[in-house]
Amino acid sequence: MLGAQATPAERRAKFRELLAGDDIVQFPGAINPINAQLIEQTGFEGVYISGGAFSAAMGLPDIGLTTLTEVADHGRNIARVTNLPTFIDADTGWGEAMNVARTVQEFEDAGISGMHLEDQVNPKRCGHLDGKEVVTAAEMNKRIAAAVKGRRDENFVICARTDSRAGEGLDAAIDRAKAYIDAGADMIFPEAMRDLGEFEKFASAVDVPILANMTEFGKSELFTTEQLANVGVKLVIYPVTTLRIAMGAIKSGLQTIRDKGTQVDLLDGMQTRADLYDTIDYSAYNEFDAAVFNFSQEGHQ
Repeated sequence: MLGAQATPAERRAKFRELLAGDDIVQFPGAINPINAQLIEQTGFEGVYISGGAFSAAMGLPDIGLTTLTEVADHGRNIARVTNLPTFIDADTGWGEAMNVARTVQEFEDAGISGMHLEDQVNPKRCGHLDGKEVVTAAEMNKRIAAAVKGRRDENFVICARTDSRAGEGLDAAIDRAKAYIDAGADMIFPEAMRDLGEFEKFASAVDVPILANMTEFGKSELFTTEQLANVGVKLVIYPVTTLRIAMGAIKSGLQTIRDKGTQVDLLDGMQTRADLYDTIDYSAYNEFDAAVFNFSQEGHQ
């Protein structure tokens, strides 16, 4: 009640523990705080905060138009309500090296547990679209080194994402990943792998955890956690899944209301009032409020 009970430091330590464990872990994307609460209540290990989903929710394309302040505030609102580790999309870091260091500190202050930083040029593009360009490995190494230097909590996870597979090939992407690890990256996010064999080759080539992005309608097939675990993947994210589920239902529902003049046919698919109140722990707020207003100083000097 009134937010997460686990501290940001505890959640960061938990993220490190998950990455060091034997099991693959799943971080679905949360588009808002109540979505994060549902992720936790469903039993997932963590919450992902997608830049693409946030941009879309603001009615913008995923080309780097959102600001650090907007994304940090969005992340803070989500991290505030969940006891799970939160892992956020930092795009290209919002500037040069010193900006990247500030980005890390803003996310730490927001209660976030880790972030991924990518090697695209600005303006960036969605990782599963064509036409992406990447900076040199040397430039990306500066971004990573700045992020590591800016970090104040050693458990804050800094993940390096490489979008070089599409333009430079798999072997070059692996070489970049190795350089990024040398620069201080704790985890590698190889974007837009074509098949399980590519994930396996990547995982075998590096000595840090790797992440699989299971976004719909992209370059990668939608593999199961069992398939991904078998080829060495440690973390799976589902960045835009909940947004797509919600938008599909909203679009269909609005059309039903428009056509029929009532939402009565939609009730069976809706979250009920009782379930909503249970999700946000409404009763605990009532109890807190009652306890405060029932307080009496009678008998106290």
